[in-house]
Amino acid sequence: MNPTDTTDEARPAAGLAPSAHPGPPADLAAALLTPEARRDPYPFYARMRRESPVHRSAQSIWYLTRYADVEAALSDLRLSNDRDRMTRAYGALGGDLKALSRLTDRLGRVMTNTDPPDHARLRKLANRAFTARRVEALRDGIQRIVDRLVDEAVAAGPTMDLIGAVAAPMPLSVTCELFGIPPEDRPQVETWFRRFSRLGEDIDKSEEAIGQYEEYLARLVRRRRADPGDDLISALVATQAHDDRLTDSELLSTCFVLITAGGETTTHLIGNGVLALLRHPDQLARLREDPALIRTAVEELARYDTVTQAIVRVVAEDLRIGGRTLREGELVYLFLASTNRDPERFEDPERLDLSRPGNRHLSFGHGPHFCLGGPLARLQTEVAVGTLVRRFPRLRLADEAADGAALEWRPNPLQRRLSALPLTY
Repeated sequence: MNPTDTTDEARPAAGLAPSAHPGPPADLAAALLTPEARRDPYPFYARMRRESPVHRSAQSIWYLTRYADVEAALSDLRLSNDRDRMTRAYGALGGDLKALSRLTDRLGRVMTNTDPPDHARLRKLANRAFTARRVEALRDGIQRIVDRLVDEAVAAGPTMDLIGAVAAPMPLSVTCELFGIPPEDRPQVETWFRRFSRLGEDIDKSEEAIGQYEEYLARLVRRRRADPGDDLISALVATQAHDDRLTDSELLSTCFVLITAGGETTTHLIGNGVLALLRHPDQLARLREDPALIRTAVEELARYDTVTQAIVRVVAEDLRIGGRTLREGELVYLFLASTNRDPERFEDPERLDLSRPGNRHLSFGHGPHFCLGGPLARLQTEVAVGTLVRRFPRLRLADEAADGAALEWRPNPLQRRLSALPLTY
């Protein structure tokens, strides 16, 4: 699993080596925008791992696709997540970054766009409020939400769109419960969520929604200061009583990140996971026969078809990976989805195995920025998938989705997200 010690001179700076086999065009960035890659990016990743695992694109962006390289990179402080470095790096590529700059200014410095030591401090304060005990206490409430959504879908007819009927509204309902958002405010919150969940597709609408939601959160925080409850915002407000405290700006930004970060990931972990099970009826039958497999099943579903295909870092200090020199200021894309199918790390990685042992996938990251909301995403997926498998012994893809080519994947190459998943039961 050690990175290949290939010299800079031995491998071209950009482009893939010629291949007699079908595969991506010369540049991975172009490959991932093709309809073929949107439907199934994994053959493209396999070729990258074989031919150019530390790949420099024509735009001087680096792409890392091997498990060993990406795992090491996620813990390497020479690869930065700092918002200012990131903005400068994108700016160096050209293009209009005014809207992106406004968004980063509005969100301020939060865990997801800071480096240590600031990141460690913010993470420690958030951990005080977002505890494992608080997450596990949501289990019964999540079950009630899933049962209600499934009952509503069944009452509506013999088919359901899993994304629209269950997988999308469920995380939002859970988040509203967790943060104590009043029921009368939830329809408006849902509208904001839908708008800024499409950040990479319509930045202007996303920016407007983020601004309105930020103002709403500020009002909610003021209410919790005056009248605290048993909710996550109240717990975050309480951290301000400690010597090491969240500032008002940090509190709002932390609330925003915790509320929004896991919703889309959970939605599509459920959608991608159910699709994988339906395409592997032997594994679906195993889960029906042994419901206790659900926890390892969730880990395998997260590995097999990764929602967050890649995350981005910027080089803060020159370093070498796999014999290549990455220069300060260059962007680096870490392809988590590729690492999760790396045969150097996983035995028979193209096979779905719900009881896979030692499943140390990187779907929720690794190192200092390991996903804080991972336990909640896992719990929601466990309850939702377990409920569907238990309640619907004849669950299958609806006729219009039986042909995989008919499924529509949203056009963001860094996220693998279905627009809809029609099911019949």
